Amino acid sequence: MEIEEVIEQLRARNERIPVPLELPDEDLLVEVEEELLIGIPYDLRLFLLQVSDVVYGRLEPVTAADPRSHTYLPEVAAMAWDLGVPRHLVPLCQDGHDYYLVDMEGKVLRWEGANAELTDEQWDSVWHWVEEVWLE
Repeated sequence: MEIEEVIEQLRARNERIPVPLELPDEDLLVEVEEELLIGIPYDLRLFLLQVSDVVYGRLEPVTAADPRSHTYLPEVAAMAWDLGVPRHLVPLCQDGHDYYLVDMEGKVLRWEGANAELTDEQWDSVWHWVEEVWLE
């Protein structure tokens, strides 16, 4: 799996919406990290910088450019952590009561809201998650 290929697939499937999302820059991500009080894992940072403006399907991964958005990473993280998601995990995507989370090594884990616990499901990287979950 090449990251560039996954990015190309996402770009090809990007849906047109009336008000397109914007991509953040490094300065914005530093501000987001200051709000989170935790670093953004490398793959998630790359994802936010390169494809967090993509709209596709029913899943809505986190964004970092617009604090008013319901997908704004600090807001999604605050809600997830309030529900009991471990504080060292950074949300990638909320799916109903469940969350896909990124650990500091870049693995993506699934947290099940109904049981308030991590499941055994995991992906090696944000890009594997994109390919196997978001694009499926």
